[in-house]
Amino acid sequence: MTVIDAHTHVLTEAMIAAIARDVPALAPKLTRVSDDAAVLEILDVRQNPFPRAAWDLERRFADMAAQRVDMHVVCNIPHTFLYEADPGAAAAVSEIQNEAIGALCRQNSDRFIGLATAAIQDPAGAAATLERAVTRHGLRGLHLGSNIAGRNLDDPALDAVWEVADRHRLLVLVHPHKVVAAERMKSYYLTNLIGNPLETTIAAASLIFGGVIERHPSIHFLLSHAGGFVPFQAGRFRHGWNVRAEPKARLKGDPAESLDRLLYDSITHAPGALRFLLSEVGAERILFGTDYPFDMGTTRGVEEIEEAVPDPAAREAILRGNAERLLGTTAAA
Repeated sequence: MTVIDAHTHVLTEAMIAAIARDVPALAPKLTRVSDDAAVLEILDVRQNPFPRAAWDLERRFADMAAQRVDMHVVCNIPHTFLYEADPGAAAAVSEIQNEAIGALCRQNSDRFIGLATAAIQDPAGAAATLERAVTRHGLRGLHLGSNIAGRNLDDPALDAVWEVADRHRLLVLVHPHKVVAAERMKSYYLTNLIGNPLETTIAAASLIFGGVIERHPSIHFLLSHAGGFVPFQAGRFRHGWNVRAEPKARLKGDPAESLDRLLYDSITHAPGALRFLLSEVGAERILFGTDYPFDMGTTRGVEEIEEAVPDPAAREAILRGNAERLLGTTAAA
C-alpha cells in the first residue's frame, strides 16, 4: 500500500543559507555535533539534538524506505514560525521557505507534498503570503502555530488568513509552539511531554468556541499529536457549552458540529490510545503522521497503525486515502 506521512518537517542547508543571506537577523545557526545531529539556534530557541534528516534529503529518502513511507507532507520546522519577530523579516523568511518547499515538491513530485508557513503576526501580510504559496509555489495547505505570540487562534484579526484558507479549502496543520506555563515545566522535558499536547488542546478549543471552524467550513484543521487532550475531553467541551453561558459567547451552534470537523494525526505512541481515537472520531478523520524527523515522533508509525487498526479499509484510509482526499493529490502506486 502507498503510504503518505502527513506530518513531517524540513529545513535544508539551502534554506538556511538563503535566510542567512537575505534576513541575517533571523538566520538559523547549525552547528554539527556528530554525523547524525547538530545544534540548531534561532533567536531564543536552541534545539539539541537537531537531526540530520531535517536537512539531508538522502538521509530522509533512506529513512522513508526503512519506515515504509512513500510520500512526505513537508512543512517548516516550528522554530521558524518566528511569530515574535519583526513582521517584515519573518515574512521574508516565510517566503524563502515556501519557495524552497515548493521547489522540493516540484523536483520530487512522487515524494513530497508541501505546506506553507506565514508570518501570522501580520494577518493581512500572511494572507498574501498564503495566497502566493498556493497559487505560485503550489503548496497544498498551511502549517500554523498553536498561538501567535501569545494570542489564541480565535483572535478576530486572523480572519484575513482564514478567508484565504477557506477559499482554497486548505489543510491547516496546527502545531504546538511556545507552550503555555513553560516556567512550571522546566523539569523532565515536561514542556514537550505535557506542554505540547496542552498547547494543541488550547488551540483546538479556541478554534471551536471562537467560532472559527463554524464560520469557515471549508478549512480542514488537522491537530498534531492526535489532538493533544481534545479526544479525551470532547465530552467536557460539549457539557460545558450546555450548562454555562461563557462557551456560547461567540459560538452560535453546538460545539459538537465543530468537533466533528476536526482531523487528527496518528501520533499517540500507544496502541490503546490510537484505538480510542479511532473509536471516537472514525478512520476518515485520522491521517497518518510521524513528526519526522524529531525524536518525539515515531520511526515505526506504519507498524503502529497495523497493530492498532485491524480493519483493512480503515488502515488504507489512515495511511493514504484521507491525505489524498484532503490534499487533492494521488500518490504514486
